[in-house]
Amino acid sequence: MHLENGIICPMTGIPILLAAGAAAFWAFKKYKKDFSKSKILPLISVTALVFSLQMLNFSIPLTGSSGHIVGGILLAVLLGPYAAFLAICAILLVQAVFFADGGLLALGCNIFNMGIIACFAVYPLIYKPFEKRNQIFLGAFLSSIAALQLGALAVVAEGVLSASVSGNVWDFAGLMSAIHLPIGIVEGIVTGCAVLAAQRFGIKGFSSVAAFLAVVFAGVIAPYASSKPDGLEWSLLNISDSVVLQTQYALYSFSENIQAKSSILSTVWGGNIFGVFAVALVMYLMGTILDFKAVKVDE
Repeated sequence: MHLENGIICPMTGIPILLAAGAAAFWAFKKYKKDFSKSKILPLISVTALVFSLQMLNFSIPLTGSSGHIVGGILLAVLLGPYAAFLAICAILLVQAVFFADGGLLALGCNIFNMGIIACFAVYPLIYKPFEKRNQIFLGAFLSSIAALQLGALAVVAEGVLSASVSGNVWDFAGLMSAIHLPIGIVEGIVTGCAVLAAQRFGIKGFSSVAAFLAVVFAGVIAPYASSKPDGLEWSLLNISDSVVLQTQYALYSFSENIQAKSSILSTVWGGNIFGVFAVALVMYLMGTILDFKAVKVDE
């Protein structure tokens, strides 16, 4: 679901990026109010786990496509919506800068599609009512499907706003919704199982396992992930006659040049592992700042 620069024009990408930045600042301010040093380990470990899970593209039978887990609902349930949103921002930033996975010009759109929708819409409106009824697995399962469906439709809307999708809009919407349904089902099962495991063993115990799995997934399993087009790529290929890439803008060239120079982990051996540590470092620094500011406020 990672949008690239050519799908998003500056008139769409820049305002949404500014809005995503404002949302991140707001989430940071909200999260620091009840932050404590004990939350740093779960913050790092669960974020690293989701980062590694996003590398594991799996084939979708009979379609010629693949998909991967997004993890917005998993993060929201285990860390809370504010921390989850900050984690998604960190994941997408590292992916865009160091792996050229998702365009810098489209970063705000990707944050909206995979972070804001999951953490601030689906989590409170769908998951929380199920949690109150102690239907944790069902809530996580349905929320994961809903988050992917809404995110997929948001991609369609952003493509239309950017004029990169000039026709067959309803076909594009149908393809995006259809291909992300099985992806959402897989994500829902994984999310539900992970949430139950965290409930059973506690967040600290789960964090230790999450850190180990992040390294295993990134270093051992990710190299064997499916290379088939993901759901977004597959959908665009099926409406290729109606896709007009927005490559004529100076900001497009500028963004592409930056990523060509910064994406140093996309081709090096062990780049996936370095990516996990990069995300972990970002979250550690964020946790340190949060803890420092919390102490200063108390004083």
